[in-house]
Parts: sequence; structure tokens; C-alpha cells
Amino acid sequence: MYQALTPHEREQQLSLWVAAQLGCTPTSIALKAIASDAGFRRYFRFATPSQWLAVDAPPQTEDSRQFVALARYLSEHKVNTPKILAADEAAGFLLVEDFGDELLHRQLTPTTVNTLYREAFASLISLAACPDQPALVPRYDLELLHRELTLFNEWFVHALLGYHLNATESGMLSTLFSRLEQSALDQPQCLVHRDFHSRNLLIRSNNSLGVIDFQGALWGGCTYDVVSLLRDCYIRWPANQVTAWALEYRKASINAGLLDVDIDEQTYLRWFDWLGLQRHIKVLGIFARLNLRDGKPHYLKDLPLVIRYTLEVAQHYPEFKPFADWFCDKLLPLAEQHAWYSDYRQAGDPQ
Repeated sequence: MYQALTPHEREQQLSLWVAAQLGCTPTSIALKAIASDAGFRRYFRFATPSQWLAVDAPPQTEDSRQFVALARYLSEHKVNTPKILAADEAAGFLLVEDFGDELLHRQLTPTTVNTLYREAFASLISLAACPDQPALVPRYDLELLHRELTLFNEWFVHALLGYHLNATESGMLSTLFSRLEQSALDQPQCLVHRDFHSRNLLIRSNNSLGVIDFQGALWGGCTYDVVSLLRDCYIRWPANQVTAWALEYRKASINAGLLDVDIDEQTYLRWFDWLGLQRHIKVLGIFARLNLRDGKPHYLKDLPLVIRYTLEVAQHYPEFKPFADWFCDKLLPLAEQHAWYSDYRQAGDPQ
């Protein structure tokens, strides 16, 4: 049975567990922490030569059963996810395949990006082709879409910027959210990784592309993952190139039988833009929460790029002009007072 332990105590227990799984002496397992993600999992390498990572996934915050089941499901359907050697799902201890440290993000340059994104597109096609398993993969339904969007109100607008919405503003946001939610539900649904971007893709030693951090996968809108990749919160590409890539992926989806040929380019790009806007409004709230609640301030430096994506799309569609105008009039002056802020209009541009 799980008992609340300090991080140090959990690390000691994880060492003992790893030693037992590998059949070696506990003293040979010297855990060394490596970079973690936005969740509460901790990852460790250890001194004994190994292709495995030790993972501490506290049961009170992480669902290891879901992680293990999804990993197996994805692997069975040609998605390159880490193999799992052993798991104590109740304790939240795992041994997973080590894909290394070579993040796609570090290798993306104007010279390499076309080749690397086409490899990422192939992974996305495999993800989208996974058969539906409702008992394993939850629905990205109206309730969840709405709950995510309200993170913007709670954490970015109120908690981070200190702005209090009046009734008119709340109504305007409610109208915006409803449009975005309906657009997400109107498009074809498939398996959605939900965090498919350059820091969750690893270039392995054999040059294949590995997919990690998939435990939040849902059954949702078909453009969600491709817009997560192409309007990445950590790197930006020219808008005309993003459009060209989005249409290239649309064609690949049609060729793979995942998208109806009758879905024209204009419709697809609207889905792409609107679901990207839903994601970026949500991310503004998530990055603020990661700082304020979880003590991870480094995400704040990425807020200006997310603001840029948000406003560029909102300013492009007449339906969203009231939101864009309000954001620029009311929120930007408050954001400009924060140390993390830089001019959003240049965010992500080459230095």
C-alpha cells in the first residue's frame, strides 16, 4: 500500500526496487536525477550500465496503470514509445527504456526542420491511425475542453496578472470558448497525444524519433497534435511555412485514409487555427499555474511566444476580434509590468 514519503525516502525505496528488478546489489544503484517534465514524475539514470531509466511517479498525482497501458497500446500500433521493463503501479515505480537526451528541439534548424518534421508527421500518422479503445483512451469532450479553457481565467488573468473580469468580459470569453469547443468537436476525432512538440520527441541513437510524455492521450480533434508541433510553444517558424506544413500533413492524412478527401484546405486550416487557439489559451493558464502552484518559474519565459500565437490567430478571425482587442487593451499592459515579459511581437524570432 502506498504511504506518503519524502522525495528522499521515495528515492531510497526506488533504488531498492530497481536493484531487485535487475538482480543486483542495492549499493550498485546510485540514482542520478535528470530533467523532469511539467508533471510530478521524476526520472533517474543509475551507475550500473543500463538502457533503462528509473521513474518515480507518485501515486497521488500520477496514474502509472494508465501510463503502462497506453505505452503498450501505442507500441502495438507502431508508435515508437519507450518499452517498460518493470512497473510497480501501486507504488509508482517504473523501469522504462532510455531514449537518451537528444531532444528534437535541439536539432531543429532551418536546414534540418523539413526532414525532421516529416519524420514527426509519420509518427503523427501512426498515432492518428490507432484504433479507438474507449475503455483506455478518454474522450476529449466538451466538459474537458471547457475546463481547460477556464485555466486561462483562473491562473493567467486572475492569479498571475491580478485582473478581475467583469460580467461583460466573462460573457465575451464564454462566447469565445463555446466557439472553440464546438470547432474541436466538429472535426474528425482520433487519438491525440495532447503534448506533441519538440521537447517530447527524442532523436534516438539509431536516428529514429521516439515519442514520450504520452500519458495524457485522449480521443479528440484531428488537428490538435499537428498544431501543437507546428505552433510549438518553445520554437517558432514563419507563418507561411507553418501553413504549408499543415496542408502537407492534411494531404498525408488523406493519403493514409485518416481524413476525408472532401475536407477542403480552408476548412482544415480553420480547424487547425481554432484548435491551436484553444490550446494556446489553455497553455497561458497552465504556464502561469506551473509557476504559481508548482514552483516552476522557468515556464514564464515562454509566455510571450504563446501570447503571440494567441493574438495572431485571434486577430485573423473577425469572430475573435473582441477578444484580441480586449487582450491588448486590458491584459498586455499588466503583462508588460512583469520581469518575464518581452515584446510578444518578436517572441520566437531568431536572435
